[in-house]
Amino acid sequence: MGNSLKAIATFVPSNKCQKYLLEDLEDMPVDKMVDLSGRQLRRLPLHICSFRELVKLYLSDNNLNHLPPELEQLQNLQILALDFNNFKALPLVVCTLKQLCILYLGNNKLCSLPLELRLLQNLKTLWIESNCLQYLPEVVCELSLLKTLHAGSNALRTLPPQLQCLQELRTIWLSGNLLSEFPPVLLDMPFLEVIDVDRNSIRVFPSLAHLPGLKLVIYDHNPCRNAPKVAKGVRRVGRWSEETPEPRKRSGAVIEITRDEKPLLPPATKTEPE
Repeated sequence: MGNSLKAIATFVPSNKCQKYLLEDLEDMPVDKMVDLSGRQLRRLPLHICSFRELVKLYLSDNNLNHLPPELEQLQNLQILALDFNNFKALPLVVCTLKQLCILYLGNNKLCSLPLELRLLQNLKTLWIESNCLQYLPEVVCELSLLKTLHAGSNALRTLPPQLQCLQELRTIWLSGNLLSEFPPVLLDMPFLEVIDVDRNSIRVFPSLAHLPGLKLVIYDHNPCRNAPKVAKGVRRVGRWSEETPEPRKRSGAVIEITRDEKPLLPPATKTEPE
């Protein structure tokens, strides 16, 4: 019953309903954080926008598809979580929050990102996984301080060459896309530490041994004929990762290692992006 009342209250703009949604949140929290995740919100309570010193705002797992222009008042905001909502487009007001360092946009219905995203020059972590992206928006390549990019579970077939301009980028997650070849631009990014291309359609992997910063490459669940060669000390997660980098050969014929024959690996725990 309580959840039903809250769902109804989201449509009513009266102060009484707003306070009901916020429960006891009337004053600026001491820790400068507001977490309204999982509240069935269809609109952001405007009272939140009066907390001008707010640093972290979590709005995950709601029913939001727009944000009020008053959000622009939160100029100290550093973390904004909008994942698991119903956004078909990123509200432009988000691009006015120039102190943002971390932006979560995963599990929405985004097909593109606005050019105004380039205004977020302090952004270091961007999550855009599980959306409807058929290409990586080139505006992402203008976020010069970006360190972590999570773009898995979209419909990406390639990456723009401009991505190599992101010289602060250390981790890129591309699992669950439609890549038919290893993105060539990644071969020109020696500063990358983690590359995840799990669950794509890559058949041939180039050597990654020339990437001095690489620490981990995840390439499992690809129909690959070889494993990527890597420098000593680099961890690989995928077929033949604990054997030789090439398939076994017999009388000149390549003998594919079936999934049942694949060497047992310790449970692979993906390092959580920042």
